[in-house]
Formats: sequence, C-alpha cells, structure tokens
Amino acid sequence: MKTTILTILLASFFMMAKAQDDMPVVWETKLGHTIAHTGTGVEDRGYSYAASEKEITVFKNEDGSTIWTKAFKEIAPKLRKVDELIPFWESNTIFLFDRKAGKDQIACIDIETGELLWNTDKYQKVTEDVIIYIPEENGFAISLKTELVFVRARTGEELWSTTKFKGVVGRYVYNPEDRTMVTVNFIPGGLAAMFSGFKNQIAKFNLKNGDILWESTYIGRAERKIWTREFVYDLDVKGDKVFLLLGGMQVFDLNTGANLWSAAFDFTADGIVKGLQGTKKMGVYRAIAKPVIDGDDIYVLDMTNKKNQYVKKYDLHSGKLLWTSKEIKGAKAIPGMQVIGDKIALQIGGKVEVQYFRVYKSGDYTIKEWGVFFPDVKPFGVQALNTSDGTLAWESEKFKKGITNGISVGGNHIICSGKALYSLDIATGKDNFEVPVSKGGVGLAELIMPYKDDVIIVVGEKGVSTFSASTGELLNTGKYKKSKLEARDDELVIMKTDKADIACFDVNTCKYKEFKAKKGAVTSLSKDGEHVYVYEKKVVTKLKTR
Repeated sequence: MKTTILTILLASFFMMAKAQDDMPVVWETKLGHTIAHTGTGVEDRGYSYAASEKEITVFKNEDGSTIWTKAFKEIAPKLRKVDELIPFWESNTIFLFDRKAGKDQIACIDIETGELLWNTDKYQKVTEDVIIYIPEENGFAISLKTELVFVRARTGEELWSTTKFKGVVGRYVYNPEDRTMVTVNFIPGGLAAMFSGFKNQIAKFNLKNGDILWESTYIGRAERKIWTREFVYDLDVKGDKVFLLLGGMQVFDLNTGANLWSAAFDFTADGIVKGLQGTKKMGVYRAIAKPVIDGDDIYVLDMTNKKNQYVKKYDLHSGKLLWTSKEIKGAKAIPGMQVIGDKIALQIGGKVEVQYFRVYKSGDYTIKEWGVFFPDVKPFGVQALNTSDGTLAWESEKFKKGITNGISVGGNHIICSGKALYSLDIATGKDNFEVPVSKGGVGLAELIMPYKDDVIIVVGEKGVSTFSASTGELLNTGKYKKSKLEARDDELVIMKTDKADIACFDVNTCKYKEFKAKKGAVTSLSKDGEHVYVYEKKVVTKLKTR
C-alpha cells in the first residue's frame, strides 16, 4: 500500500513538474464561427481579429471578450465574398477584397467598430505590398500600374495622383512645416511585371497636391523584409542633406536632389540560398554587412560584383575615398564587419537571414506559413584589416570549415565555428580561449548573440545555452528538441520546431516554457515575445511565454 501511494505521489509530482514547463493559459475564447483569417494586434493596441469566409470577430487582447461580430455582407453589401483581409493597424482599418477578373471590389472598414468607411472598384490588382499608410497625413499611398494615388484613410477620397513616380513608396522622412516628404521607391518581391518603366527614384513630394519637387537616382535595391516588413535600408535628413544608407552611403541635397557624393554599390543576394518547399515569397538579408560609421570615417563593403570585393574607407563629410583594401576573393557573402579598436573585423560567409512565405500540404490541411531561417553561405573565413590603411593585419585558418557569426564583447572578437566558441585578440588574431559548444548540450551552434556585458547566447540545434564572454565558462543550458530561432526580445529567445511547437527561453536561467501546437492550428507570437495567440477551428487561446 505504501509503495502504491509513493508511486502515485511521485507520478503526480512529475506530472506537475511537466505541467510547469507548459506555457500558462491567460484565457480561451470560443467564437461563433470558424477561423480562416487571423490578425493579432500588439498588446498596446488592445485588440485582434479572427474571421471565417462570411463573418469576422474583433476581440480584446486583455481577456478575449468580443468587441463586435458582424457578417461581411452586413458590413459591405457590395462584396459578394471576401477573398483577402489586410489590416492597417496604425490607421485602425482593415481592407476587404472581393477579387474578380478586372473587377476587384475593395471595402475599407473600421477595426474598432466594424463600420464601413468606404468602398470602391476603381483600383485593381491591389495587394498589401503596394499600400503604405502615412499617418502624418492620415492617408494611403496606393501604387498602381500606371500611377500613384493618395486617398484619405477614413473616406477614400482621392486627393491626388501622379504618373511620375513608379513603384511603391518606401521609407520616408516627413517635414510637418511644409507637408513634404522625401522617399525612395521600390518593387516588392514578385511584382516586377506590374511596374513597367521602373527606375530607382529618390524623390521629394509635396503631399498637399502630389507635385514632385525633385527626383534623383539611387544605387542598389530598396526593399522590405518579406515577413517582419522591416525596411532593409535607412533614410535620414540632417540639415540640408539627405542620407541614404543602402549598399553603402548616398548623400543628396535636400533642396535640389543633387547627388553630393556616393559610396555605394548594387548587390543582390538572389541565388545564394535555396528556398523551402512551397515557397511563394523569399528574401535573403544580412548577406552584406552594413557600412560602419566610426567618428568622421565610414567603412563600406564594395560588392560591385562577384569578382571584385573590397573594403573602402571614406571621409564621412566629404565622401573622399581614403583607401581601398586588397580584393577579398571568392566571397559570396560578407555578413559581418565591425570596427574594434584600430582593426576592422570581417566575417566571410556564414549565417545569413532568410524570410519566406510558403504554402504546403500537411495531411488534409493546407498550411500557410511565414517564417525565418538562417542557412550557411560558403566560403568561410575571418580577417582583420588595419583601419589606418586597409592592409591585412591577420587572417584565421580556424574557420575554413564553418562559421555561424561573430560579435564584439568587451573589446574581444567572439567567433563561433558551429562546434566551438573562440575569443580572438583583435590585435593579433590569437586565441584568448576556445570552448566546445557541446558543453552546452544543445547540439551544434546555429547562431551566437550578445547579452548584457559578459554573456554569449548560443542558439543550438536543440535549445539554448549561455557562456561567459570573458572566460568561456558555461553559465546555463536549456535542452529542447530540434528547432530554429523564431524571435529574440532582450532576455527572451523563442525557438520553433517544424511542427510549430514553441519554446520560450529566459536566457538568465535558460529555463523555458513550451507550447505544443495542435494539428492545423495557427500560432502568432506577440511582438514583445511575451504571449502566443493560438487560432484553432473556432477557438482562440492566449498563452504567456514566461
């Protein structure tokens, strides 16, 4: 009897311990309709939506209670069906599309109330990629095949149109004093055929009437990331100059658009990575390190073509070329460049970032998946150049067979080969320490990241471990199953399996909470990494990752 009771108590203990590893449920809500479309708003915004083919529910993020539920035919009688929903959270609106050959109907509704704001059939072949909301003017810039139109967000009134700007409005800088903006155009992936006569334009607009005050040509490819929608370039206005950080640095006169100086190149990462099965959209990022500004100097990787690759140093103010390094031969990607003391540390090859959208079958289900992974690009290597003249200071032979990435911590260069962590003296390239990542027990390293002043996070094949950056000592480890990095927000690291199971690690302890996905469920991680929303059949569940 005692043995039986002890066995039961032990079994209960282990079951409770196991349950503590699961992500706690914040709330669960059952809707009155199935879920085919989902949209998860940020916690500060306070609401999200789930929709079937016929009706939509908007609910509170805090407790899952319904704000409103309506049938689409009640909201927008002109729409016979809804093929696609696109939320524009900043404007509190959703675009509904009834797609027909040459007769697309668009309805714009208020997310908070479910009221129809406006609808039109004037604009055809409109997708999420060609609409940008400009909150300073409370309007949408919609890029069409033949023109760019600007409409009021709440009424749909067309304020102006222009045929002089081809492509989609990208990152912009707005001036409230005269209601002008400087922006660059771009073509979203897969839409090249839509914009005939496209050319790279950086332009200054008068947003009151759509007049283009000046336009110039920029070098490179401006774009947004496929999934997270971040722009892969920076645009800034300082004084009377416009600074475009894209494939190097390009500087324009704010008043005339004249190109003052340029240290830029046109690079495309197309073809260096293969896509996953069913991939519809894919973008390769971080294949070339961004320029590094160090005081009055700027260091630029010149990847003009696959046969000519150099580091160039320029005077930041005048654009004067100070020196050009010797050719870096054979590199398909140079994702890392850092200035550490009087050296420039270069990572040749290694992990690049791939974002994608794919559609594939899993049993009877059609899975639509947005995601990110970090494949290797060969060849691999590590070099250091002298900042004074660009000459080679040292080159390490340790990383010819593999490299994940490199980071700078405490004045040392930390490099991971996948099998080991190395701390290199930046002056000589000699080892401060070498530590096998196997000590962490999470398989080969996929990526390393800095945390606080002296911690290296190792994202492994099967979990997360941490090491001291100064000594190489193993600090903590959390073993999980085969998975890939999904997101990082300060101390939170999110790992996701191929079956959409999610584990959220606290890197202070490397302990994690897990969510086991159900077949056919859609999961959405909140932007801050604190919560997971699960959409399954008619049920929405909110989980806490900690």
